[in-house]
Amino acid sequence: MITGRPKKFETKLSATEREALQQIAQSRSMPHGVVRRTQMILLSADGETNSAIARRFGVSVPTVAHWRKRYQAHGQAGLYGEQRPGRPRTHDDERVAGLLNKVLQSRPKHATHWTVRRVATETGVPKSTVHRFFRLFGLQPHRSKSFKLSNDPFFVDKVRDIVGLYLNPPDKALVLCVDEKSQIQALERTQPVLPMGLGYVEGVTHDYVRHGTTTLFAALDVKSGKVITQCKARHRHQEFLAFLRHLDESVPATLDLHLIVDNYATHKHPKVRAWLAARPRYHVHYTPTYSSWLNQVERWFGLITQQSIRRGSFRNVKELVQRIDAYVKHHNHHASPFQWTATADSILGKIERLSKVISGTQH
Repeated sequence: MITGRPKKFETKLSATEREALQQIAQSRSMPHGVVRRTQMILLSADGETNSAIARRFGVSVPTVAHWRKRYQAHGQAGLYGEQRPGRPRTHDDERVAGLLNKVLQSRPKHATHWTVRRVATETGVPKSTVHRFFRLFGLQPHRSKSFKLSNDPFFVDKVRDIVGLYLNPPDKALVLCVDEKSQIQALERTQPVLPMGLGYVEGVTHDYVRHGTTTLFAALDVKSGKVITQCKARHRHQEFLAFLRHLDESVPATLDLHLIVDNYATHKHPKVRAWLAARPRYHVHYTPTYSSWLNQVERWFGLITQQSIRRGSFRNVKELVQRIDAYVKHHNHHASPFQWTATADSILGKIERLSKVISGTQH
């Protein structure tokens, strides 16, 4: 008896299977290969031939047949392909965990922190492998960051007060972040700057000549991002009062002023307090101790330092002041406010978690 070629099997999908495959086929996060194979199975279930599917995806007919068979035998899991053979792992999970615990929970003798070479020597794991584990798990024992928790008894109230001003400023009022950047040095490099070129960076001498200092008083308008500034030779309460008078002249008399300042003694001098008390439109909000990060003008001080002062060379204080004034003018012409997004609750929650870590009650 002569029989013909065996009948090709058909791809049949239930409603549940089709719905699951359609979700994968439309996914933008799944691996591209899995998405393509899923689309092949759906087309096959719709009655398209292997040849038509192969032409559509630019693959061979045996490839389409292979994935149809894989799905027939293993279902959705078959579309992820077979595990490829390879060299077994040299270091099992226990050894990796031991290495990580050693770095996280101990310190090396005669050193303040672990290094890749020191860990490799202690554990017998090759340096390249230790380096790969460091990168994989985000370990950076060579780095540290500084912090300081506030001991202000009114920390919570002050945070809620200042963050409330940022997120919901009052009507008919300006919220001004006020502070001074003191002892800005007019430094002149001893030799000319070497210009940047292709393949090498700008070169400056490590030594310099000091030509005096200036203090930059600044008030940042939270709403517009513009700043009102003055440079003074010193930073006593007399200079701060002079800057307040400058603010008073610069802001229309119809507006109230909410000043956010830190706890520097100059800001709390009796003469300063008396001057503010005599002007009802002024409302002072003190940041908590060790919390200068709450004052947005500190971020602006960072910008002017990075972009205009740090790499400058000034023959005298007058040149330094002129550079600062030019930067302020340009900044105000293109000003935009900082986008404050942190709520008081999110800040307090972060402080609480940090406190628990320090006290050892949370890891």
